[in-house]
Amino acid sequence: MDIREKIGQRLVFGFPGTTIPAEFAALVREYKIGNVILFRYNIESLPQLARLCADIQKLVRGATGRDAFITIDQEGGMVTRLPWDAVNVPGSMALAATGKPENAVLAAEITARQLRGVGVNFNLAPDLDVNSNPMNPVIGVRSFGDDPQSVALFGAKAVEGYKNGGMLCCGKHFPGHGDTAVDSHIGLPCIEKTMDELEACELISFRAAIKAGIPAIMSSHILFPNIEPNGVPATMSRTIMHDLLRETLGFDGLILSDCMVMDAIRRHYGTAHGVVEAMRAGVDMVFVSSNADLQRESAAAALAAAESGSIDARELDGSAERILRAKERWIHPAEPESAGRAEDFAAAARMAREAVTAVRGKACRASEKTFFCGCADYRMTQASNADPEAKAFPEYMGVRFGAKFAVCSKDPGGKEIAELVKCADGAENIIFSSCNAHLFRGQLALAAALAEKGVPMTVAALRNPYDLPLMPENAALLAAFDYSRDSLAALADVFSGGDCCGVMPAAL
Repeated sequence: MDIREKIGQRLVFGFPGTTIPAEFAALVREYKIGNVILFRYNIESLPQLARLCADIQKLVRGATGRDAFITIDQEGGMVTRLPWDAVNVPGSMALAATGKPENAVLAAEITARQLRGVGVNFNLAPDLDVNSNPMNPVIGVRSFGDDPQSVALFGAKAVEGYKNGGMLCCGKHFPGHGDTAVDSHIGLPCIEKTMDELEACELISFRAAIKAGIPAIMSSHILFPNIEPNGVPATMSRTIMHDLLRETLGFDGLILSDCMVMDAIRRHYGTAHGVVEAMRAGVDMVFVSSNADLQRESAAAALAAAESGSIDARELDGSAERILRAKERWIHPAEPESAGRAEDFAAAARMAREAVTAVRGKACRASEKTFFCGCADYRMTQASNADPEAKAFPEYMGVRFGAKFAVCSKDPGGKEIAELVKCADGAENIIFSSCNAHLFRGQLALAAALAEKGVPMTVAALRNPYDLPLMPENAALLAAFDYSRDSLAALADVFSGGDCCGVMPAAL
């Protein structure tokens, strides 16, 4: 390969829409881009996704002579890209709440089958962050929890499942995104931990995943000033990407960046500059997931840096070789029969049911005299996506039980709260759903006002369980962890008198 081809293998670009835009195809051909990332907006159905993946491979093979890595963030739960006709498994915290590490293996195997069925060959999961900060706005239920040993156990089991399924996977976000209250999509987080403190918490899960044979690890766009004093985030830090991850932890797989269009990089350093510095730091594959202008600028900057020697030629060769070896091992023909199997849909529903956890008290039994209230699903961060097929919790339950219901906004104010409390008149019990109410406190005010009705009340947390300690003292509390069709069905079973078998989250 010449220098342009080597740089192209190190770049991962995305595009809008469900077919390949001409502008993107031209960019791939000009800069020999070797890899693509897909998002929910690229996907309509499994057949359409299979056609798109085939078209991507045709484009990239024609431009580079080599197969493309087609990457996706299919974590399950809050970060789910696959469509309604695929099996979407519960998220990481839900899996950990089942108390069964074998569920992490199974969920990864199911996910591998869905992706291989359509030709996606690289899943950007599992999340290995230890969610030690309850106010974390971007990780939360994407993590297996706030206990480092549990995250390490379930994370390693997920790696095992992906290996069983023949799917290249990636642990993220090194060296840890769990102890921040800032979302790196919209800001630049800073974690002022020492190396000893990281070793005692964040690095435990990454060490376990490396021992389990994880083939790829993704960086975080976070400042760690006690480790990297030069004012650059982990993605751009050679101290963290090379010295810590490669040398100290002994990781010899692919190192990936998080997306360089995120504000943590774009606003503070510039995307193109960040791409070059990430490569110089030791990142093998750098993501510029959107924005054609920034993609072109980044490709040109990386090529110029390589041609000038600013990117070390031996390291450029080493990265290209690692990528090509991984492609030889992990890229397989699509297997359409493996996606959407009935037994996998059943297994995902079972795991969602096993995750529902009684945090306090006994849930109300629903009837036509129950009042259901709560907000609809919404996109919590740029990393997440709402399920366009899912009904709002109140509507789903109201229809299911023939009961009165009302859907509130994600952060209701005083006038809306008063109207919703009036709607609850005459109810024999109230079942309220929260969705990150610890961050949108209008939900907490609404729950408190509904509790003053003096009838039995249950609160179900459909995302982060950290809402629950803030809820009214007289309410029974449930944690479901995901706002998904399977989670709603599982909660309906509980409200029909079924028992909860989930494991109490450590933070509660």
